[in-house]
Amino acid sequence: MSPARPSVLPAVLRLLSLLLLLQLTTPPGVRGDCGLPPEVPNAQPTLEGSTSFPEKTTITYKCNEGFVKIPGKPDSVVCLSNNQWSEFIEFCNRSCDVPTRLLFASLKKDYNMQNYFPVGFTVEYECRPGYARDPSQSVKLTCLQNLTWSKAAEFCKKKSCPNPGELRNGDINITTGLFYGSPIFFSCNTGYRLVGASSSYCTLFDRTLKWSEPLPECVEIYCPEPTQIDNGYIQEEHEVYVYRQSITYGCNKGFNLVGKSSIYCTVKENEGEWSDLPPQCIGKSSGSKPSPTAQKPTTVSVPATQRPPVPKATTSFYTTRVTEGKETSPSGAVSLIYGHTCITLTVLLVTLGTIGYLT
Repeated sequence: MSPARPSVLPAVLRLLSLLLLLQLTTPPGVRGDCGLPPEVPNAQPTLEGSTSFPEKTTITYKCNEGFVKIPGKPDSVVCLSNNQWSEFIEFCNRSCDVPTRLLFASLKKDYNMQNYFPVGFTVEYECRPGYARDPSQSVKLTCLQNLTWSKAAEFCKKKSCPNPGELRNGDINITTGLFYGSPIFFSCNTGYRLVGASSSYCTLFDRTLKWSEPLPECVEIYCPEPTQIDNGYIQEEHEVYVYRQSITYGCNKGFNLVGKSSIYCTVKENEGEWSDLPPQCIGKSSGSKPSPTAQKPTTVSVPATQRPPVPKATTSFYTTRVTEGKETSPSGAVSLIYGHTCITLTVLLVTLGTIGYLT
């Protein structure tokens, strides 16, 4: 009787148990075909909660803060059929920020879409419209070790507008020169009105610098026609009357002028006006009379036998002022001086008389 063959069942059971144990002790993240994605310097995988990575699974990485993806290098890995991840090349690196924005220059178009600027990288600028290249200065900036850009020189200078010319009867105030973007201001002399823009800017038209507004005009301001007066006239009348021009009024015979005989053209708020109201011509026999000019009384010596005559009675109103004084003659005699003054108002004539006698 042949010996009994050993049973293979226990061996199969042991193998199945070993496989089960291996399955249970394998980490959950690598139970797929490829296991967890590889570590990439300066980047993190975008797993979106996945724990299984079968064949042909693609995992994309994102650069850490302060790092930028290197253009042209892949940023993902793929699970291959041999349960291995595809190889990768380091694709995240430190970079300067977008190059400095300059008022007088802009980046060349070659760099407009670029966002990766590693240490040592150099960019070039070109002058903006309205600026001209200064050949003595470099147009390049470099990303430094501290991830900042080198300081930019002023390699583009402002162009200038043409001279605006001369403003007749006015002034042009140039505050910052005639350079691109600079303003100029216009004003007129007293007696003239500004017609047009009060300012202009040096600006760009079809790549040529020009002034935004044409030169204005300073137009002379006229006063209105002077008022004619009753019973009077204006000496030397003119068709127009300009700033500081004067006129003189006169009255017809038999009339007195009341007010200022001469007035002149002045300017207020860009409008012409006369310095005063016109005078009036008042008839000599009507209206108020002008006050007479006061005169000093006079003393006249007369013979001792002569006495001062008494003023005749008159219907005119008058006032009398009597003055008394003493005067000593060379012989020692004392003279008394009497006097009076009469002012007659009937015909606006003044009669001043002073008489005295010696005793």
